[in-house]
Amino acid sequence: MTSTSAKTAQANPARAVRQHALTSRFLGVDFVPIFPEKVPITKQDSGASASNARGGGGGGAGTGSTSGGEVELIPPPRTDWHTVDEKRAAAQKQLDAIRARYEKDQPHAKFVTAHTNIVFGEGDPCARLMFIGEAPGLDEDRTGRPFVGRAGQLLARMIYAMGLSRHEVYIANVLKTRPPNNATPTSEEAAACAPYLYDQIAAVRPEVIVTLGLPASRIILQTEEAMSRMRGTWASWSHPDTKKHPGLTIPVMPTFHPAFLLRQYTQENRNKVWSDLKQVMTKLGLQGRKKG
Repeated sequence: MTSTSAKTAQANPARAVRQHALTSRFLGVDFVPIFPEKVPITKQDSGASASNARGGGGGGAGTGSTSGGEVELIPPPRTDWHTVDEKRAAAQKQLDAIRARYEKDQPHAKFVTAHTNIVFGEGDPCARLMFIGEAPGLDEDRTGRPFVGRAGQLLARMIYAMGLSRHEVYIANVLKTRPPNNATPTSEEAAACAPYLYDQIAAVRPEVIVTLGLPASRIILQTEEAMSRMRGTWASWSHPDTKKHPGLTIPVMPTFHPAFLLRQYTQENRNKVWSDLKQVMTKLGLQGRKKG
């Protein structure tokens, strides 16, 4: 900042903010998050992590906490699920086998893809809550991790507001590879990848699924309903292989995709998504975190 700009900012901070906003808009920046990149760590975070999810085993290395008393919204993925406890070790072993089968079958080879990495999914293999999106984007393809771009940052804030962290949920997509130009998955692409997603769900066995956006909601609920009619209303998912997974039925809450919120960041849409998530919190007995 030049000395003239600094004096202007000191003399008229409101004008300086407007000038900065206009300059950012001109440069193509059309969204500024209302939450900080890092949020204060709570007493529950410091020792809980996955232990709150289902029967202990969290905490320790890989919780994403920092020495400065803060917790990263998108911490590095945990790699110790195999050794946390017997239940998580068994579930992670199933997930690894599903990924190996996917990599061998390569269903994405049947359609056009622009991927660098397979984005299989990550999180607690025994999570009570599972989020499902439609497909990886550029940042996800680069890192091999789901929901790490701008939409992922917003999802992380939603998870945090619910009283959880990324280590306490499981996050996946219908497609495991990035479509060209982040295109919406076709019905053929979704059908080719769905069996692996279904088996992921069966391995994790969450108590609740939140589907993010229209493609994910439609493939999970097997419907052609509009998003406006689905969101906010409980539905259910059952594994189509009833012989292998008898009686596996999980409540599903469809809601808007975080990327949609970034495009339509209105108070009305934010209230709708928060209303959907509060229903999930009630079902799981979560208290959420108070603002401030």
